[in-house]
Amino acid sequence: MIVKELMNPTSIVVVGGSNDIQKPGGKILKNIIDGGYAGKLYVINPKEYIVQGIPSYRDIAEVPQVDLAILAVAAKFAQSTVEILTEKKNTRAFIIISAGFSEESEQGAALEKAIVNQINKYNGVLIGPNCTGILTPNHHSIFTEPIPKLNPKGCDFISGSGATACFIMEAAMDKGLSFSSVFSVGNSAQTGVEEVLEYLDLTFKAETSSKVKLLYIENISKPDKLLLHASSLIKKGCKIAAIKAGSSEAGSRAASSHTGALASPDVAVDALFKKAGIVRCYGREDLITVASVFMQRELHGKRIAIITHAGGPAVMLTDALSKGGFEIPAIHGEAADELKAQLFPGSSVANPIDFLATGTALQLGTIIDFVETKFDFIDGMVVIFGTPGLSPIFDVYEVLSEKMKTCSKPVFPILPSVFTASEEIEAFTAKNHVFFPDEVVLGNALSKVYKVWSQIPAQPPKNQQELDLAYIRAIIDSNENGFLLPRAVRSLLDGAGIPRAKEETVYTREAAQEQANAIGYPVVLKVVGPVHKSDVGGVVLNIDSDKKLIREFDRMMKIQDTIGVLIQPMLSGTELFVGAKYEDKFGHMILCGLGGIFIEVLKDVQYALTPVSKNEAIEMIRGLKSYKIIQGVRGQKGIDENAFADIIVKLSALLQVAPEIKEIDLNPLLAKEKKIVAVDARIRIEK
Repeated sequence: MIVKELMNPTSIVVVGGSNDIQKPGGKILKNIIDGGYAGKLYVINPKEYIVQGIPSYRDIAEVPQVDLAILAVAAKFAQSTVEILTEKKNTRAFIIISAGFSEESEQGAALEKAIVNQINKYNGVLIGPNCTGILTPNHHSIFTEPIPKLNPKGCDFISGSGATACFIMEAAMDKGLSFSSVFSVGNSAQTGVEEVLEYLDLTFKAETSSKVKLLYIENISKPDKLLLHASSLIKKGCKIAAIKAGSSEAGSRAASSHTGALASPDVAVDALFKKAGIVRCYGREDLITVASVFMQRELHGKRIAIITHAGGPAVMLTDALSKGGFEIPAIHGEAADELKAQLFPGSSVANPIDFLATGTALQLGTIIDFVETKFDFIDGMVVIFGTPGLSPIFDVYEVLSEKMKTCSKPVFPILPSVFTASEEIEAFTAKNHVFFPDEVVLGNALSKVYKVWSQIPAQPPKNQQELDLAYIRAIIDSNENGFLLPRAVRSLLDGAGIPRAKEETVYTREAAQEQANAIGYPVVLKVVGPVHKSDVGGVVLNIDSDKKLIREFDRMMKIQDTIGVLIQPMLSGTELFVGAKYEDKFGHMILCGLGGIFIEVLKDVQYALTPVSKNEAIEMIRGLKSYKIIQGVRGQKGIDENAFADIIVKLSALLQVAPEIKEIDLNPLLAKEKKIVAVDARIRIEK
């Protein structure tokens, strides 16, 4: 838990502070001094009497009581230093910038754990070790550059990598993006991205707190905490974008089900971010652009006007926005004619609104006013304006600045002349504006943001289905780990209320013939035992006679690992798929899509973390590329998506009461209009 001594310390000691500002201990001290820290500042350096104008203590035992300690000493000295500070100096906050801990060796990991235990004993907080520090309005306890001028309306930035934080800030500041605070958490031995986000949530004040949070994460160790506080902040009006770096292990693991092959830790991250409403980014420029979109007025709608004096960028932006689901509506009529009359001959107002390379600041202001007040069918506008360098364009950017402040519709400025118009851009960003240098990057970011904002789900209740809990628990408790036999699978599906085809497992010719006659021909035979039945010839459809039944039964019983044969009625319909997999720390992830071979070939799936509400299930189904097949195409009747969604919700409820289920495949489900039944299912449990 982050304590006040970290965020607003009345005193700070830099252990290992130095006169050499090319060393971390020297640079962090300089940054604290240059940042105007108002509290008491102490230095520990056994070799110096004065460090950067501050008297230096030779021994830590001589230092008065102090709120925050910053350690810039070798790892081997850290534990004893922390012990003295916690036990004798009432220190409750620590930033350890030194390396040599869990990132380096087992011995370092043990040392790191001992330090955390010591700090926890005194209800303290630790940032790091192996971090660059933190940057807040109260103190600049960070040893890297750049040091941005903090702005309460800027971004709160939490990073698992100090170097990455530097690179992101450096590129962002050039585009006018500002920061409210910066946290580099390093090894996250005690306090990671999740804990800092928790602090920002618990201390959030609508009037004064930053409403934009940026995250760079290399390891999500507490997804439940991240989901809880990200969702909470977003409900309070915040916007969050995050990079989750690091490759997945799933590709190297053998999968025992279709769900196992399709699901991975990285897919779980996607599902977590989607559930929370976090916009996922995949690189520094991506994160910066999304953050810059956050800084504009929020876009309420997908109809965009493109205002430009250059044709090419407008065409590329149109393509990017159109691919992202935006509309670039044609502009015509009396108001359009009135606008065109105020522009130079040859200008076009059709949308993109092209007012030519000779367009003026006055004309730009007029166009923006028309879009704002006379074109009700436009939700937002993008302005593209650069320069060939023939004359200064300060007046154009001044008009753009004023209109951005006064318009109710968002205005996104694309200023591509970052070299030729660098002075004009600098004057523009000095007025607390951000800009976008590239139209396609902006178009992609807008599409990503709008998609997330339009799909942020309400958190579902813990359990929306009435299940026979005792019945389900009895089945789980009475079976061993591994794949369940068909009888247990049928019982679990029945307990969850998931409709299934009638079926029976048989072990002799006579039982097979008796069951087939009871069901009625034609029937389907499936081997019981082998993992992938189709791969070993273990599925035969449309068996319509006793003779064919006995022949196929005998053949199947000879297949390796076969212990019996399953008999079902021969059904037809559109093949669907629903599955789930337990992902460590994240919980269960449910996937859905078209079934049968389509799941393997197309890999067109949508996914969500449990619990899944009915609305979330509907969004999953409608998010499939194959959704038109579910709706019905070319004369074929569609599928009841509500019935499909009900099965997803019932599976979610089953997983909540039976967390021992590690993998489940319902593949295929056969759908005919309003009726959907599971005709094949595999369930693996692990207690």
